[in-house]
Amino acid sequence: MTQKKILLVDDEEDILELLSYNLRREGYQAFGVMTGEAALKKVETDTPDLIILDLMLPGIDGLEITRKLKSNPKTAKIPIIMLSAKGEESDIVTGLELGADDYITKPFSPRILIARVKAMIRRDTLPKEDTEHVIHIHNGMIHLGRREVVIDEHFVELTYTEFQVLYYLARRPGWVATRSQIVDAAKGTDYIVTDRSVDVQIVGLRKKLGIWGKNIETVRGVGYRMKEQKDDKK
Repeated sequence: MTQKKILLVDDEEDILELLSYNLRREGYQAFGVMTGEAALKKVETDTPDLIILDLMLPGIDGLEITRKLKSNPKTAKIPIIMLSAKGEESDIVTGLELGADDYITKPFSPRILIARVKAMIRRDTLPKEDTEHVIHIHNGMIHLGRREVVIDEHFVELTYTEFQVLYYLARRPGWVATRSQIVDAAKGTDYIVTDRSVDVQIVGLRKKLGIWGKNIETVRGVGYRMKEQKDDKK
């Protein structure tokens, strides 16, 4: 089996050495860079299967790198695990909103980080859904393969995570999804995030969708659901 390639981006050489040692011991192919600019160039020349990315970098920081990668269709699907000494909830939410797939704070346990990496790789190798699946609901269109959302003939730009949340809810209108189910659907299982982060995602999603966003209903004490579409013939 081909070794999975993991790009490490951190301006601390000791961290790069620690990560590289533990990842290679687990059978991964790990290579590191120390700046955001170098990371973007490396992704272009040798696309990794996963990126472990420090937030605080000289020049282009981790948030900007995430924004660039997730907005590019060629790199949007590369999983990103953010690594930072910043552990406040607001920083975690910002990273998730931009499309990061996981977030680990420094100092970290190498065993926990390896477990997160394995979970991410395992999730990425699961059978994929039909990318041509299109959902038409409430005068809106959601195309999985193109990752496009069109509301009343207007394109709506969403982050990777926002799209995942919307697609998950729209697949089963009327069904209530708990916050943990939404997290699993958007990020995969074995993902740790606060209920507050899910609420922030929903708030941002509704804002971008405008009036259409009212179709995402809050079920107090449980979670959220997509409003059922009424049959006009009835």
